[in-house]
Amino acid sequence: MATTHQSSTKQDILEYLLKHSQATAFELSEVLDVSPQAIRRHLKDLEAEELVLYSSIVQGGMGRPQHVYQLSRQGRDRLQPPSGDRYGEFAVSLLDTLAETVGHDQFKSILQKQWERKAQEYCDRVGKGSLRERVENLVELRKAEGFMAEYHAVDLDDSSVGESLGDTLRDRFIFMEHNCAISNVAESFPTICGHELEMFAAILPDCTVERTHWIINGEHRCGYLVQARKQKSYE
Repeated sequence: MATTHQSSTKQDILEYLLKHSQATAFELSEVLDVSPQAIRRHLKDLEAEELVLYSSIVQGGMGRPQHVYQLSRQGRDRLQPPSGDRYGEFAVSLLDTLAETVGHDQFKSILQKQWERKAQEYCDRVGKGSLRERVENLVELRKAEGFMAEYHAVDLDDSSVGESLGDTLRDRFIFMEHNCAISNVAESFPTICGHELEMFAAILPDCTVERTHWIINGEHRCGYLVQARKQKSYE
């Protein structure tokens, strides 16, 4: 039982670092409600497995250095869906062969057709509920496909929003994916990420969808701002 608990805590540490990019042992202790001594033991084990690495900082220019931990590439790969690397390598090889066989223009057309089919499939399953319900359904679909996805409403400071715009801006959500189930393919064919953005916009036609973070650019997650379009008034 103790071994299972340790494994669970280590997994929690890895997932927290994936979502938040970095953390100190004290922060992990507070968030996971585990003693600092136990957290440090887990971090030492994870470091030995080359799943995490750390840098030392001195706060305020004085005092003892503090270790700030983050995932290594191996640690990020550990959180990918099972067999992701093997299937990803096959997909990249298949796309390379396809591009060489049919030519650039035909290849682009095939990719576009595939994402249009995917968008239609998502539309049918996301439904026609409120924006929050549709974003929540989208998150669940992505989770089922191996993405560590979540969303949250955008917090707005009422004093910074005009009274006439308040209702319009209230339907805003950040949709995030902390890993990429198709990372190997996206690295080799980054245009696929553009099709993915188009797909999200197609299944939420009454919204604007903007990319805010991109793993391919070295950031620790992909993020999208989903915002309801302002309704025109004809009065």
